[in-house]
Amino acid sequence: MIEIDYTKVNRYWEKATPSILGPYMMDDFGFPASAGDFRFQAESRIVQRLTRDVKQEGAVLDLGSGIGVWAEGFARRFSLVTAIEGSRVLFQSLQKRCAAFTNLRSIHCDVMKFEPDARYDLIFLGGLLMYLNERDVTALLQKLVQCLEPGGMILCRESTVRENSLTLNGDYQVVYRSVSDYQRVFGQCGLGVRHIERNEPYGLIEMGSELIEKWQKLVPARFQFLRAIGHLTYFGLRLGNPWIMRVPKALGIAFPMLENHYFVLDAKAS
Repeated sequence: MIEIDYTKVNRYWEKATPSILGPYMMDDFGFPASAGDFRFQAESRIVQRLTRDVKQEGAVLDLGSGIGVWAEGFARRFSLVTAIEGSRVLFQSLQKRCAAFTNLRSIHCDVMKFEPDARYDLIFLGGLLMYLNERDVTALLQKLVQCLEPGGMILCRESTVRENSLTLNGDYQVVYRSVSDYQRVFGQCGLGVRHIERNEPYGLIEMGSELIEKWQKLVPARFQFLRAIGHLTYFGLRLGNPWIMRVPKALGIAFPMLENHYFVLDAKAS
């Protein structure tokens, strides 16, 4: 099995743009900043629904916090939040964003080296596992399941492919796994899969990203007018939503290539 190089993964994220577009992989397509805000707000509503049964006085662990948009939202809802981020540039943005929250502790640390010192009602992995090789996914989840409070949940949000897996080994390194692959790994780690849900806001924006990638391959750089194309694509998708999401399926086309899913996990009863 092809593995990703963590040195290159870390190098990429040390150069990431500390904005809503950067961690969402949306900053190379000419999208307006409002596209990132739209996606985050739409995904926030999904996360709030999926975590509605987590008690407000509970403790939350946000692993791979990025610029802190999720950590900030959790700090507004829950009593105690611990946010872990390994990228220096993203961690600085996280600290600045969340400085006003006395119930939030931010730690600059490699997620694989972090040793939990508490038990948590909610552990959030918002796009972390796809930057880990499978043995490290397993090691991390086996560690995390041990620090869940009784009745607690792990919520993962991961980009996926429809079958098998896809590993990218260039400057941007990542492993896109299928839903069935994740289900297998979760089971091996002693986790039960309570719920799986397709991330529709991600799918809408990914349609635009993949269309613009095709445009970039077909049109010479000097004629691409990327900012204009990005804005037009985004607002066109917004106007056509939700029916535009149904077109590929109706035509029998597997598009976009990448999807994204939420996985609600809990500890299996022994």
